[in-house]
Amino acid sequence: MPAATSLLESYAAGRWHHASDEGTPLRDAATGEEVARISSAGLDLGAMVAHARTVGGPALRDLTFHERAGLLKQLAKHLMAGKDELYDLSLRTGATRRDSAVDIDGGFGTVFSYASKGTRELPNDTVLLDGPLEPLGKGGTFVGQHLYTSRPGVAVQINAFNFPVWGMLEKLAPALLAGLPTIVKPASQTAYLTELVVRRIVESRILPEGTLQLLCGSAGGLLDELTVQDSVAFTGSAHTAGLLRTHTNVLHGGVRLGVEADSLNCSILGPDVSADDPELDLFVKGVVAEMTVKAGQKCTAIRRTIVPAAMADVVIEAIAARLAKVAVGNPAHDDVRMGALASLEQRDEVRKAVQALRASADLVYGDPDRVDLVDADAERGAFLSPMLLRARPGAVEPHDVEPFGPVSTVLTYESLDEAVELAARGKGSLVGSLVTHDPGVARTVVLGLAPWHGRILVLDRDDASESTGHGSPLPVLVHGGPGRAGGGEELGGVRGVLHHMQRTAVQGSPDMLTAVTGRWTKGSARAEDTVHPFRKSLAELRIGDSVVSPPREVTRADIDSFAELTGDTFYAHTDETAAAANPLFGGIVAHGYLVVSLAAGLFVDPDPGPVLANFGVDGLRFLTPVKAGDSIAVTLTVKEITPRTSADYGEVRWDAVVTNAEGAPVATYDVLTLVAKEWSA
Repeated sequence: MPAATSLLESYAAGRWHHASDEGTPLRDAATGEEVARISSAGLDLGAMVAHARTVGGPALRDLTFHERAGLLKQLAKHLMAGKDELYDLSLRTGATRRDSAVDIDGGFGTVFSYASKGTRELPNDTVLLDGPLEPLGKGGTFVGQHLYTSRPGVAVQINAFNFPVWGMLEKLAPALLAGLPTIVKPASQTAYLTELVVRRIVESRILPEGTLQLLCGSAGGLLDELTVQDSVAFTGSAHTAGLLRTHTNVLHGGVRLGVEADSLNCSILGPDVSADDPELDLFVKGVVAEMTVKAGQKCTAIRRTIVPAAMADVVIEAIAARLAKVAVGNPAHDDVRMGALASLEQRDEVRKAVQALRASADLVYGDPDRVDLVDADAERGAFLSPMLLRARPGAVEPHDVEPFGPVSTVLTYESLDEAVELAARGKGSLVGSLVTHDPGVARTVVLGLAPWHGRILVLDRDDASESTGHGSPLPVLVHGGPGRAGGGEELGGVRGVLHHMQRTAVQGSPDMLTAVTGRWTKGSARAEDTVHPFRKSLAELRIGDSVVSPPREVTRADIDSFAELTGDTFYAHTDETAAAANPLFGGIVAHGYLVVSLAAGLFVDPDPGPVLANFGVDGLRFLTPVKAGDSIAVTLTVKEITPRTSADYGEVRWDAVVTNAEGAPVATYDVLTLVAKEWSA
């Protein structure tokens, strides 16, 4: 942990930078004691950007997706091993240990998730293909392929104070997988926790130099240094986002800006829920959790609680009863469930927001000026009571004012259309939730909310035990929202990686596209050899290696035997009269899976060899019926080779085309095998 009066350092251009002035004090949210000081005085921002472009970027782009994913996995493990000191320091931000788990373990979990996604869903290459091949001419000699490549730029992340660990890591992981170095600019209030994480990352030497840099203090003219290949991901207020949007390099210089800003998220109680239904308790728990976790300082917290008018009194009473059990105070105390806001200034901002809300809403629980505390000083710490308001008819402020703290406002509706309309008045949100056990209500509300929300949770008794809750962004789902929420989008699994990459349409001959993409393209040259490709190890196989089988007749006996063996006695395979009447077949035809099975027998080399296993088939299509007496043959071609970095084998994708005696395609598909990297007979 940094010393009580230490000056936070920036990590820039390969060294730790100590500012040239004394800096501004950063105070413990719960005690008011000075934790550290912060300043970026004397920092060379141009050198940081240049270092990222010339050192970090090339080092990352030389690695494949799998190698980058391996770095992320190492990094997550390293950080997990030392998380206790992060938890200790996190207390000073006002966060309880439960709050810290959301931030710290949530951040590590996100890195682990992207490490897994990178290995399982991306190729062991630096190029990612997007979609199928597009034929552009009748003869097959001119085709198109979309692909993603890494940009030679830098990703700048400007983060909010509420998640100093997760906020950094959820942006870093996909950018790193995309081959883009990152400059992190944390919000000053809690930058000491971000600095400690970056310090531990740098000390580990897991990431290539220049991959990650840290800017503690004012960003000054950082955007002035960015150009067309660079991007900025901002999380914070709509006001600051507006300033960034008007920067000349964003308006005219091609710098891409992603924004996550204010969000008046809502939770809707379905009209089907009664006081006796388990969904009511789920709804109340969800609202209270979002009001109290991180003291309501979450961009996904429930600011608007929308309930049927007939249930309003019941809901308010239940929420108030549960809030009364929430102990507020010293975040280190075992009994405390809600700690302090990040700063006294933040507490003042929330109080102002509550005052604005009271223009059209009545306070039904809590007091903005008083709170009973456990082991804490109300004068020194940024503590605030959780507060629940009830909007009066026609209220405007709940749809315009975001109290970034432990505050929610109850609004009532008479119909589902009105509930959707109330939600939409938030002008775009990160997340909305609906608690209902009625599928019809779920469809109506979700389709109504979808244009206004980046994520929607439908909660009921069936999914509650596994639900991660309203306010938890997940690495596999998109995080962002339209309109007021900023219009940006992060995470979403591989989608988060692609946000950072350039998609390009490449046109050319099949041979040229094979050379460019590293993946065999239909129509490209095949390399037939006297050695069966199944006898070649991964080290020996080459893209385009191919084998063409001899023909095999498909007999009526084959069809009958397959029907008896599998129990697939569909009439097209067994009933002459009915099959003849079928306009697609005009008689008995072979089972499609029989054709595929017979095809396997035509191309498989039976002896033990480097091919260890078949683990699947992709894209299977049956194109032309095969009748008794028809003959089939198979052309098998190495389409893609993916070595596994952590195993002594890799994956080989084979293009399989089954044709009849006339050369017409009968079936097409990809065969997936595991092949040893080396093999000695």
